[in-house]
Amino acid sequence: MLQNWLFKKVDNGSLIIFRIFFGILISLESFGAILTGWVRRTFIEPTFTFSFIGFEWLQPLPGNGMYFYFVVMGILGIFIAIGFKYRWSIVLFTLLWSAVYLMQKTAYNNHYYLLILITFLMCFLPAQRYASVDSKLDPSLRSNSMPAYVQWIIIFQLFIVYTYAALAKLYGDWLDLSIIEILLKGKESYPLIGTFLQHPWVHTIVGVMGIIFDLLIVPALLWKPSRNWAFGFAIFFHLFNSIVFQIGIFPYLALAFIVFFYPPEVIKKRFLRKKQLYTGNEIQIPGYKNWLLLGCGFYFTLQLVLPVRHFLIEDDVLWTEEGHRMSWRMMLRGRSGLVQFIIENKVTGEKSIVPHQLYLTPQQLEKVSCYPDFTWQFAQYLEKEYAAKGQQISVFAKSRVSINGRPLVPFIDPGVDLAAEEWDHFGHHKWILPSPYQKK
Repeated sequence: MLQNWLFKKVDNGSLIIFRIFFGILISLESFGAILTGWVRRTFIEPTFTFSFIGFEWLQPLPGNGMYFYFVVMGILGIFIAIGFKYRWSIVLFTLLWSAVYLMQKTAYNNHYYLLILITFLMCFLPAQRYASVDSKLDPSLRSNSMPAYVQWIIIFQLFIVYTYAALAKLYGDWLDLSIIEILLKGKESYPLIGTFLQHPWVHTIVGVMGIIFDLLIVPALLWKPSRNWAFGFAIFFHLFNSIVFQIGIFPYLALAFIVFFYPPEVIKKRFLRKKQLYTGNEIQIPGYKNWLLLGCGFYFTLQLVLPVRHFLIEDDVLWTEEGHRMSWRMMLRGRSGLVQFIIENKVTGEKSIVPHQLYLTPQQLEKVSCYPDFTWQFAQYLEKEYAAKGQQISVFAKSRVSINGRPLVPFIDPGVDLAAEEWDHFGHHKWILPSPYQKK
């Protein structure tokens, strides 16, 4: 019976070790964001930030406030790792990290979104029940077991991420390896491996294995005969991504998840030798079972629907970007472009070109020139800036975009006043010109 399988008690060693790894990694992510200059470039230097549309009310702290913000997150990561005030720490980190994600998207990365999902799930999981400060201060919390659904929630989340990532790669520019060539061309200057990465046979291996790994890694880890081989390949795969693509903690977070696939005996032997192994067969169905099943059903339905929403939106997501984020469409395209903003005074009819360098950092300009939501948001920003000066203006954009190294082609309808347009979160925007490339 399904509910007996979900609510059967199992050893909780995997969750305990994951909590420790996870806390360390998010602490490193937070402190590393300061030390690498990411916080400075993303929050301190820009005149304004491009938040997710609808979350404009979320703004960075003034002055050097964001440094303190990330220090707090780093400390919370340590608290999570050692299990100190765990529930408060993980909830607060989830809120703070979600705010970071939503208040800026110039430095978007898929693993930023994954962190929101995992921290959200960890808010509800009993990860402080062993090897934690909380369980030492309050022995009544201590337990060596957990419901089986805990590990299956994490595994199913991973299955969704990897499967959608694999399916998204089944399109022309990945299958003909052109996007692989573009991605690795930018690594040509790397010492030792830069030249090696330019070989066509390397591109073939990267392209094929990228699909195979994403599609099969979760089933291979679940199947005992292939588990160790899958683990070894995962180490190579994620370290390769870490070295070549430099994508922060994601490769190491992906490796940390693997503890959920190994039996309790292995986890105890490798990490928790003093822990008493849970060997019972108790099934404990909680009174909140129906609420739990309803919540999980809603959450995972949303996770299954979000990545395919772009199929319901007109034109090609590769061109329009509509429905791209939160869809596990990782390393699928390279975009570049040129844009010129023209403002027209509604009273005098006078037109002038906007000196965008006065408003945008180079990183922001890269986004504004080829991502439609950035283009629209900047037009909205200009309209408000001029309105504050007592001028009513229209904002037009002359934009040309290149996708995956193709020639620059017109992208935004230059005759549309973007300042007067409304944003539709779930539909197509007609001021994005039709794709000259492949269709869905």
